[in-house]
Amino acid sequence: MNVKTVLILLVLALATIFALVCVLLTRGRAPSTCQHQPPEQEDTDDGQSLVFADLTPEEMVQVVRYLQGKLGVQLVDASRAKPSDNCIASVDLQVPAKAEVLRFLDGGGARPPREALAVLYFGNQPDPNVTEYVVGPLPTPAYHRDVTVQKYGGKVPYHRRPVTGKEYMDINALIQRELRKAPRFLTACCESDGTDLAILTTAPRGFKSGDRATWFVLFHSVAGTGYYLLPVGLEVLVEHGDLRVSHWQLRQVFYNGQYFASMGDLEDAFAGSLLEVVRIAKPQAEVVLGSMRPQRPPGSPGPLQYEPQGPRYSIRDNRVAFQGWSIAFGMNPNSGPRLFDIRYRGERIVYELSLQEALALYGSNCPGGMLTRYLDGSFGIGRFAYELVRGLDCPYTATYVDRHYLAESETPKTNQNSLCIFEHDAAIPLRRHFSDSQSLYYGGLRKNTLVIRAISTLINYDYIWDFMFHGSGAVEVRVHATGYISSSFLHGRGTDYGNRVGPHTLGTMHLHHIHYKVDLDIDGQLNSLETQDMGYKIMKEPWSMQNTVERLYLRRERLEREDEAAFPLNTPMPRYLSFAGPNPNKWGHLRSYRIQITSFAGEHLPASSPMERSISWGRYQLAVTRRKEEEPTSTSIYNQNDPWTPTVAFADFIDNETITNEDLVAWISVGFLHVPHAEDVPNTVTVGNGVGFFLRPYNYFDEDPSVDSPDSIYFSSEQDARACGANPLACLPPTATCTPNLPPFRYGGFRNL
Repeated sequence: MNVKTVLILLVLALATIFALVCVLLTRGRAPSTCQHQPPEQEDTDDGQSLVFADLTPEEMVQVVRYLQGKLGVQLVDASRAKPSDNCIASVDLQVPAKAEVLRFLDGGGARPPREALAVLYFGNQPDPNVTEYVVGPLPTPAYHRDVTVQKYGGKVPYHRRPVTGKEYMDINALIQRELRKAPRFLTACCESDGTDLAILTTAPRGFKSGDRATWFVLFHSVAGTGYYLLPVGLEVLVEHGDLRVSHWQLRQVFYNGQYFASMGDLEDAFAGSLLEVVRIAKPQAEVVLGSMRPQRPPGSPGPLQYEPQGPRYSIRDNRVAFQGWSIAFGMNPNSGPRLFDIRYRGERIVYELSLQEALALYGSNCPGGMLTRYLDGSFGIGRFAYELVRGLDCPYTATYVDRHYLAESETPKTNQNSLCIFEHDAAIPLRRHFSDSQSLYYGGLRKNTLVIRAISTLINYDYIWDFMFHGSGAVEVRVHATGYISSSFLHGRGTDYGNRVGPHTLGTMHLHHIHYKVDLDIDGQLNSLETQDMGYKIMKEPWSMQNTVERLYLRRERLEREDEAAFPLNTPMPRYLSFAGPNPNKWGHLRSYRIQITSFAGEHLPASSPMERSISWGRYQLAVTRRKEEEPTSTSIYNQNDPWTPTVAFADFIDNETITNEDLVAWISVGFLHVPHAEDVPNTVTVGNGVGFFLRPYNYFDEDPSVDSPDSIYFSSEQDARACGANPLACLPPTATCTPNLPPFRYGGFRNL
């Protein structure tokens, strides 16, 4: 045998060995284990949910062009508009009337015309005002109509308009000019010439309708960290209500417990040794209070959530479908996340589920802190929902969706990847039982939920908005607060209003109150409100009449009018409160959904406050009213700057109308009191700072609908639980080898700032 033949045989032998090794390595693994599997439920929406879809950038541009050409007035881009100019403040979707939508979705009617709501500031008019126009039809506008009087009963006064970025820039320039009048004081107190100090707005802006005078709080600013923990003790009051920027004035100055008429007076007091100056060294980035820079090198990576065979949900346009659930999602630039047409197993449960407002109400012995009642909708809860960080804000493999808005500019902007959707394994059974008597078996179901999430950064605070959909047919709504606390300069009896969290920093106490609109349609639009609670009745035992027992019984009641269904904050309410439809389930009980609130809200603003009506939704933990097209929201972006004469007062919605067999809306308030403490530095943690509510089926089904889940687990003592055919959990080891092909990490969230 020659050498050439030997070499050929060796090559063939090696090839054979290699092939056998490959076969052995792959034996026991189905070739399709790691292949992407399409979701079991495909969306059959046929684009109907687009009736709720947010405007596209192209539609926004068309609305701007139409208004520029049809209004007959000069419009200045809002990004550079002075108060004395006319400008387009915002453009958003005009959600069609519910009756029109339902005729289209359920009755085969025509698709409602697609329209936009445009908000314009008219400063260059004899009677400056805010006007709202409905513009349509999109994508090619041909008409507009003024809806301001229809919505609000009159024109919106100009002083109620939200403060624009350009207005803040002009205010900052004024403050910088004024700071230059006290150079020696600034050097002594803050090692600063004023140009490196951060300036934070407060709100509201005065004490009566028509006021536009704002306290601004000054902080040391250090690159790469939050300035909110570094107050220098200086606050200034700026009057900026005049349409002429040159007429704005600094009206008052506060420093370390004392008030002055001007920065010049403050400088004179310092020069005359009439002022107690607290000298604060300029912070260094390496040791600054509140730095979020890592203090240790990275460790080993934590657990990673992924879908071995791809997502089990499907997304088409603005609708997501998952294991019987179907939800249309969107984002209002002002009020934030909004969901429509929430269906389970083809039946509509909720027509609208939307965030309405987020209130942060502070206390302090400094003017900025003692005055502040932020109504975040006027700043832009949806607009400031920035890009989410993959792998931290949401699971790495979540689906990320861009959101578009047009505000304070004639050009649309995109917050890319600012909404995420994912399936979440809660690492706890949804239900389970281990049987140790009679027959021996185990049955259970993992708690997997679909999550829709956005996170808004509103100055210092970050709010995590979650909407979760469970296999039991329940909807869970939850908000967590994190980010930086706001703070005041610590002086005098400061600790009456919070805790000291730094050398000169008072973490100021505050309330977080959040309001939601829930338009439930349970087994149709006509619903009633029913309550159930417990009681004890002392009764003689039937078999032993000389003895008594405290027998637990169920109290049932149907609430007939709105006044009965308005439950004040922090007062007892029925433990079971349900929206009931007209029809019974198999067992004779009305098909219902229960509202279950999880909240530990602080006290509402006293009714004697002149601004209480602007946040009168906060009076109630739950209020149920008849749905009206003219009551679409519980508040208004104009309430922030004129809370004394609110444009929308929720208290007016409750007028004791009947609520039996009517289209009803539940208005839900959740929140908590936050007294900042040392552990809020550098950031407030989400642990313990989450509140929300559930919408739970209550006799809506004939049994728990999750019995149909393909994720159910059952095996008995007579089965081999290690067999993949008998127990799907035994299939996980080969499936777990399907590690995901993760996309590269990218982040563009610092754009559009």
